[in-house]
Amino acid sequence: MINHHVSNKALNIEPFHVVSLITRAMELEKQGKKIVNLVVGEPEFKTPKPIIDSAIKSLEQNKIRYSPSLGKVELRESIAKWYQDREKINLCYNKIAVTSGSSAALLLTMAVLLNPGNEVIISDPSYPCNRHFVIAMEGIANCVPVDSKTNYQLTLEKVKDNWTEKTKAVLVSSPSNPTGGILDYEELKKIYSFVCSQGGYLIVDEIYRGISYDKEPVSAAALGENVFVINSFSKFFCMTGWRLGWLVAPEKFIEKIEHLAQNLYISNSDIAQDAVLSAFSPDVVSQLDSNLIHYKEQKDYLMNELLRIGFKIPVEPKGAFYIYADASNFTDDSYKFCWKILEDIGVAIAPGLDFGNYRSNIHVRFSFPKTINIMSEGIKRIDNYLTKT
Repeated sequence: MINHHVSNKALNIEPFHVVSLITRAMELEKQGKKIVNLVVGEPEFKTPKPIIDSAIKSLEQNKIRYSPSLGKVELRESIAKWYQDREKINLCYNKIAVTSGSSAALLLTMAVLLNPGNEVIISDPSYPCNRHFVIAMEGIANCVPVDSKTNYQLTLEKVKDNWTEKTKAVLVSSPSNPTGGILDYEELKKIYSFVCSQGGYLIVDEIYRGISYDKEPVSAAALGENVFVINSFSKFFCMTGWRLGWLVAPEKFIEKIEHLAQNLYISNSDIAQDAVLSAFSPDVVSQLDSNLIHYKEQKDYLMNELLRIGFKIPVEPKGAFYIYADASNFTDDSYKFCWKILEDIGVAIAPGLDFGNYRSNIHVRFSFPKTINIMSEGIKRIDNYLTKT
């Protein structure tokens, strides 16, 4: 008899609670309630005008078609040149796959690497889709608790302690979501060396690269051949809705990555690829770099205000645009806490539950690429609410 129930791997994929909160916030807005949204992880800045103009031109020429599954060669070459100009790293475009957002890059990486039962070492807390893509490919996400002592990052010691005969890869994010932690490059090199010695692979999520508040570390693309580097046009380039990212992969995997992409989604958005070619111009890059000044102002403001009203932040974020705050002064159930303040005072923040299990019940994530006025209103509402309760 056919079992019509859902698959075991689907049952093991947890909901993305941030998305549920966003959906509810939109419903409340439709009802006329003014929502202070500190949950969405996207820049407040508009996509730069030259990118928009290139998209319009592409539409007017009416040449929107399927493109090669690895992305247009012109764009892959432009990304390789970006690494050369920006990072001083020589990359052949044949190692680069353009993807439908960084999510597709991560999916392709897991699909090309994992057999059922293979383990991937991941930090806890970390971006939820990381572990869920491992599960979707029938792998095992070995989530290792990290805290402020290691800047919420894996270390060589932690990787060694958790490596097993089933381990195929280690996944790190730098700067990270939800903590904003940056992995020291010397430590990253040690992890990479160990992983290679075990016959494994290192996967590095760099989608917040370009949004760092100290000196930006060297890209993991410089490490060597056994590394997969994931990036996106969403964050630094302010193109979240365009759904375009890229993957730097060992050349021996590229052909199979292409085969997977052909079958999973055929090709990337043609218009987005045409548009993003303008993203690498000096004027656009200069504009994007200047956004960092505003992100830092927003980070400093929100950090100070959260500390003032009773949240604890043991480590200042060094990158990305999130603050992972300890809310233990107010709750031991951050999931209920987040839903409560959304429904009662119209402020949306993310529960720690999305990002793992380790102390997730007392942590919440604030997203700060918002104007000071918006954040000020959110802090005022939360402060009043906490004072009354």
